[in-house]
Amino acid sequence: MRGIFFAIATLALAVVLQTLITNWDFVGGSAGVYAIRPNHIPVFGSYIEYMVFLMLLVAAGVVAVARAIERSSYGLGFTAIRDEVAAEATGVPTLRLKLIATTLSAAFMGMAGAPLPYYVSFLEPSSAFNMSYAVNSIAMPLIGGTTAWFGPLLGALLLGVAQQVATVTISLEINLLIVGLLLIGFVILAPQGLIGLLGLTGKRRSA
Repeated sequence: MRGIFFAIATLALAVVLQTLITNWDFVGGSAGVYAIRPNHIPVFGSYIEYMVFLMLLVAAGVVAVARAIERSSYGLGFTAIRDEVAAEATGVPTLRLKLIATTLSAAFMGMAGAPLPYYVSFLEPSSAFNMSYAVNSIAMPLIGGTTAWFGPLLGALLLGVAQQVATVTISLEINLLIVGLLLIGFVILAPQGLIGLLGLTGKRRSA
């Protein structure tokens, strides 16, 4: 699958997995499970401080890997498969590159999601497979721009700050509305995201 069809299938897969987990008693099913936080974390003391440090470490690692890939031969291949038909015609291994990209994305998303049960202390299917997670993971790179490694970072900062401000000043339910409005605005006015709107699309250098 390609383009928007791949994105829709990704969202549909989250719904399928939620249904599976809801009916799987071994993992708690619809009743969910409790996760007990450690009383004390060496060096950090507070588990929340440890969580913040861990998430910053993961974020820095992801950005470093994205920047390294962009400047490598894989980065050239990922750029080429934006026009998949042309890429296949010139001998680019499109399926292999898509599998690599999907594997890396899934691995980093898994690393980011693994500490979630200890953060919220209670986990059940509707929260673990909350649609906002899937929508945000698509919206952040689209808003920031996908033509440079720092585009998704800018999108995450903009969207994250906007959602937090809305949560504090208005209500939690307004978050998805913000995501939807930003997506519509950027798709219509700035298809290349923030980096395209600000003229920050960098020239890539191959390794």
